[in-house]
Amino acid sequence: MFVGHYSAALAAKAAEPRAPLWALVAGCQLLDIGWSGLIMAGVEKMKVDPSLLGSPLDLYFMPYTHSLPASLAWAVGATILARLILRLPWRAAVFIGLAVFSHWILDLLVHRPDLALGFGGPKVGFGLWNYPLPEMALELGLVAMAGGAWIAKRKDLGMAAWPAVAFLAFLTAIQMISSMGAMGEDVVQDGAMALAVYLVATAVAWAVDRGRARAA
Repeated sequence: MFVGHYSAALAAKAAEPRAPLWALVAGCQLLDIGWSGLIMAGVEKMKVDPSLLGSPLDLYFMPYTHSLPASLAWAVGATILARLILRLPWRAAVFIGLAVFSHWILDLLVHRPDLALGFGGPKVGFGLWNYPLPEMALELGLVAMAGGAWIAKRKDLGMAAWPAVAFLAFLTAIQMISSMGAMGEDVVQDGAMALAVYLVATAVAWAVDRGRARAA
């Protein structure tokens, strides 16, 4: 799951407009942002296996970001930080936390069994990655549905639709580009490239949302 994660951010923005879009966009990929840093530091582990169907990533050790308890901890931490640092209402802060946890739920659909239910023990994953076309259709479909809800909410608030449409086009473009590219053998470089994409998406979300009207 890549661009499909952003559907959670868009759905949350439609449900709670007071939550900053950039925070939701960063939040829905927060586990992967942490994963990128830990991969580059050598704390979590992955390798590229071209023999695998669909995604070539063998994510064999990532307990600190993608285990179930870790993802819950990241979500709770994000909620608290959104409340204390961004000074958001609790409802908006909770939606940011939900966006963070949505990452694990959506990964469950597409990952092979590499998501640990604890810091050890059994791992789960439904493996939709093994079916690239249905997997991509799911991701783009989720983004389209959540994006439609967000556009409708913007219209209800008297805001222009075109920034939302532009952001959806941006997400579609990076999904298409990522589907054509292949991961290299340099784990540090792969982690850095992934991190750069997440940060660029966050910056674009900030630009889209900076002129937003505050909901009452």
